[in-house]
Amino acid sequence: MFGLIMAGGTGTRFWPKSREKFPKQLLKIHGEHTMIQQTINRLKPLIELENIYIVALPIHKDSILEQLPNLPEKNIIVEPLGKNTAPCIGLGAVFLRKIDPDAVMVVLPADHLIADEKQFLSDLSHAGDIAKKENALITLGIKPTFPATGYGYIQYNNKQIEAGNTKAYKVKAFAEKPNYETACRFIESGDFLWNSGCFVWRAETILHEIELHLPNMADGLAEVDEAIGTPQEDAVIERVYRQIRNISIDYGVMEQSETVYVIPGDFGWNDVGTWSEVYKIREKDVDDNAAGKKHILINSSGCLVEGDEKLIALVGMRDTIVVDTEDAMLICPIDRSQDVRKVIDMLKRKRFTELL
Repeated sequence: MFGLIMAGGTGTRFWPKSREKFPKQLLKIHGEHTMIQQTINRLKPLIELENIYIVALPIHKDSILEQLPNLPEKNIIVEPLGKNTAPCIGLGAVFLRKIDPDAVMVVLPADHLIADEKQFLSDLSHAGDIAKKENALITLGIKPTFPATGYGYIQYNNKQIEAGNTKAYKVKAFAEKPNYETACRFIESGDFLWNSGCFVWRAETILHEIELHLPNMADGLAEVDEAIGTPQEDAVIERVYRQIRNISIDYGVMEQSETVYVIPGDFGWNDVGTWSEVYKIREKDVDDNAAGKKHILINSSGCLVEGDEKLIALVGMRDTIVVDTEDAMLICPIDRSQDVRKVIDMLKRKRFTELL
């Protein structure tokens, strides 16, 4: 079994901490280790480090190697630019199939948190057994605990296949992030799960599905396959990526395929997608503030304060996020944290490139 970690994101909703050159997955969001360190450490009991590969952008390679000094440099697969998850996964699958034609690959984002790692690894292991036996595309769904509007959903039916005590159900449909009323209906129906973005399949199987549903991408990946290990490898990947379609694996393959199964997971998953999610997982004081001991909060409640360099004082604030860095500060209502990415759009329009 191989691990493929998708580490090409830029973490726009975590500005100003997350920047283009040092994105969310390289930050210590929760705990003593960075997100990517936690992801690798979490996977090592199941997959040896030498079999874990990371797909990353060129500007992040050195930082990743610095944070993961025991990872062989060859285990970082560089994609020239971000083109969403389908090209990322396709590129990784081509490399892994070259190493092992029968490779089973666990595909994970680099920046999620898992509370119950033992259960998570058990589900991945059984998913690998099913993927190998059935040539199926397996995704891990999350049993919803509230009507979330920030996640995609997966609907499934009663058709199932098993490995050990783990059941995988045939996927009926994928749903985009819903509004609140729709999310409530999803929860009430009982046959919807949150889409975690975690997958398990044979490299050969996903490449075959890409060939069926994204034939132009498959043609480009075939060129990459021929160039791996030759002096032309980097140039071919660069050329193919310039032409390849920007599309997610969900939209490009999973929604079209007839071989997709989902395992309902219950292992304390959190994609930590916004500062409001960080607030939820941080330790809080009696006033529900997550601020640490350095900062001062007076008559304030429900606030997140993030800053290392200077003391931050809040007076009379409610449900507010404050994130301070050396050259920028963010202040916003905690229920507007999804909109932080709009700051990035504004910075680009104003050409404040040094702050991106």
